[in-house]
Amino acid sequence: MSSDTLFTDASRHPYDSLTPDRVLDALDSIGLVGDGRLMALSSYENRVYQVQLQSAPAGVPETVVAKFYRPGRWSEAQILEEHAFAAELEQAEVPAVGPLAIAGATLHRFEDFWFAVSPRRGGRAPELDDFEVLEWIGRFLARIHSVGAAQPFAERPTLDLQSFGTASRDWLLAHHMVPLDVQAEWERVCTEALQRVEASALLQVGQAGGIASLRLHGDCHPGNILWTPTDRPGGGPHFVDLDDARMGPAVQDLWMLLSGDRKQRTLQLSGLLDGYERFRDFDRRELALIEPLRTLRLIHYSAWLARRWSDPSFPANFPWFGSSDYWQGQVVLLQDQIEAMDEAPLSA
Repeated sequence: MSSDTLFTDASRHPYDSLTPDRVLDALDSIGLVGDGRLMALSSYENRVYQVQLQSAPAGVPETVVAKFYRPGRWSEAQILEEHAFAAELEQAEVPAVGPLAIAGATLHRFEDFWFAVSPRRGGRAPELDDFEVLEWIGRFLARIHSVGAAQPFAERPTLDLQSFGTASRDWLLAHHMVPLDVQAEWERVCTEALQRVEASALLQVGQAGGIASLRLHGDCHPGNILWTPTDRPGGGPHFVDLDDARMGPAVQDLWMLLSGDRKQRTLQLSGLLDGYERFRDFDRRELALIEPLRTLRLIHYSAWLARRWSDPSFPANFPWFGSSDYWQGQVVLLQDQIEAMDEAPLSA
C-alpha cells in the first residue's frame, strides 16, 4: 500500500481532473449512461457520487453510487480483496453494501482512476442510545467477524502500532507538521502514549495464544452504518464503506460505536455484546485494547489530515487543522488517553 503518497502541489492534485463530465464518461465506458443528474456525496478519502442513470445493463438500478478511489492509496489487488470480502458478506446474508459486477468485473479503470459502482442505499445514523438497535448491530458485527475469520487478507494491511502510531508520529515530525512552539511537548506526550500502547496486549494480536486477528470492517463508526426503519422490507442496519477493511482484533469494529462517559459507554458495550454473543464468542481480553486503539486512531488521524493537505477539499473542510491551538488540543487529548490507558478497561 502507498497510503503515504504526498501530493505537494495542490494545483496538480489528481482529483482536479475528475470533473462531472469525467465521472459520466467513466460510467459511460462500462455501459452506464447517466441522465446528467449527479450529486457529490460526503467523502474525503475518495470521491463518491450519486448518479441517476438513463440506461444501463440488466440488473443495474436506476440510481447508483460511483466511488473513485484515491490514486496511490490502494493497489488493484488490495481493492479487489475489499470487493471479495464484501461479496462474501453478501453471500452470508450480511447487509453490507458491496460493488456491482458489471461486464463481469467489480473494479474498473478510467484514465488515472480505479472506480466501482454500487447500488444506492438510503438510511440514517443508528440511534446508539437504543438498546435494541445496539443488539441488532452487535448481531451483524458478529456475523461480519464470522465471515472475516474464515481466512485472512493476503494483500490488505494489519492495524498495528507501527503503521498507525509510530509511522504517523515519525512522518509528522519529519515533515515539520507540528509548530515549533508545541512540537517538543507533543512529541513527548505522543511517545509516552505510544509506549502505553506498546505495553498493552495489542502486540499479542495474531500471536499464538494471543488475541485473534481477523478481517474487519476497519472503520465502523456510526456514519458507516445506515439504519432503515424496521417496519420496512430489509429494515435495520446496512454496513457501508469497506475502504478501510484490514486485519485486526474484533473490538476495533465495536469501540467506535461507544460514546459519552464511562457509564454510557459501558451500557452501549453491553448492548453490542448482548447481540454479538448470540452468534459468536467474544474474547473479553480485547476490552483492554479499546483505549490503545483509540490512541492510535487519534495519532493516525492527525497524520491522515497532514498527508492529505494538498488535496483542496481538506483545507476547505478542516480549516482548524494545523494551528498551534490544534496541536495543543492534541497534547491534552493524548494526556487524557494516557490516563485512560492506566485505568481498568470497560466491562460488560
